[in-house]
Amino acid sequence: MKFKSPTIFFFLLSFSAAVSSTADRCAAEFRPDRRNLRSDQITVLINGYYESRIPLLQSIASTYAASPFVRAVLVLWGNPSTPRETLTQLARNLTAGPISLIRQSSNSLNARFLPRRSIETGAVLICDDDVEIDTKSLEFAFRIWGRNPERLVGFFVRSHDIDLSKREWIYTVHPDKYSIVLTKLMILKTEYLFEYSCGGGEAMADMRRVVDRARNCEDILMNFVVADMSNAGPILVAAQRIRDWGDPRNDDGHERLGLTEVGLSNRKGQHRKRRGRCITEFHRLLGRMPLRYSYGKFVNSVGEQGLCRKGGKLVPCDQNI
Repeated sequence: MKFKSPTIFFFLLSFSAAVSSTADRCAAEFRPDRRNLRSDQITVLINGYYESRIPLLQSIASTYAASPFVRAVLVLWGNPSTPRETLTQLARNLTAGPISLIRQSSNSLNARFLPRRSIETGAVLICDDDVEIDTKSLEFAFRIWGRNPERLVGFFVRSHDIDLSKREWIYTVHPDKYSIVLTKLMILKTEYLFEYSCGGGEAMADMRRVVDRARNCEDILMNFVVADMSNAGPILVAAQRIRDWGDPRNDDGHERLGLTEVGLSNRKGQHRKRRGRCITEFHRLLGRMPLRYSYGKFVNSVGEQGLCRKGGKLVPCDQNI
């Protein structure tokens, strides 16, 4: 597919404007019909909030938009205090392909998953504004999702577990299994946006309120929704090259790119405790634990595992030096 001449789709919605509420988004016309959705392309939803990250956001959005299997890129701006002039300038700079800049009607993290009539694809990529990935790896993940459309597919995973002494759930990392895909990079079918925002009755509404109170855990709740509907765990995909600029272990580039804000996940101890409390509360409200463990990950190619000495170095036997 070749894009037509570069076009900017710019929607700067002020909070006083007539913006669709969550209730409006749950009207019948927002429920996607898979028969009308494209299966050969994906829609990218980038969450933006920090003004200092705008240069990196512009680069990431442009890279996605240039990919032939990306139908559209929606930049969802969730910071209500950002000046209109700043977003106007950002929109002018987003010139590569079909990019839309949408100012969210609230700063709720639940807004990341609002159903949108403009989405024309069967799959969406939910991602952050500080994670870069090579196009081949993303395309590979999209193909894996196409074979497993009921499940979540992603590159960053975590796990739930139980603390028997305290009789509560915890949020952790296991070396050999996982049950949660993070929204740093998450592929899911478009219908799940509607299920997250509109399904589940009062229990789901209560769980969305937990997300708003905690200002956290929207990704965990989406994993609850998908696992409950699919009765299956997520899928982890290996990437050839992926860069998380927001990871505190980075020792370069933060000042250059203006990545000075400390994200929630950087306060590891408290962050994990808060997310563990979210899991416990979601379990209580839902009345069951839907999260399922998965094991292993999909890789794009399998290279030689044996090592040989070449040029005085011990390297994989199929590697040329």
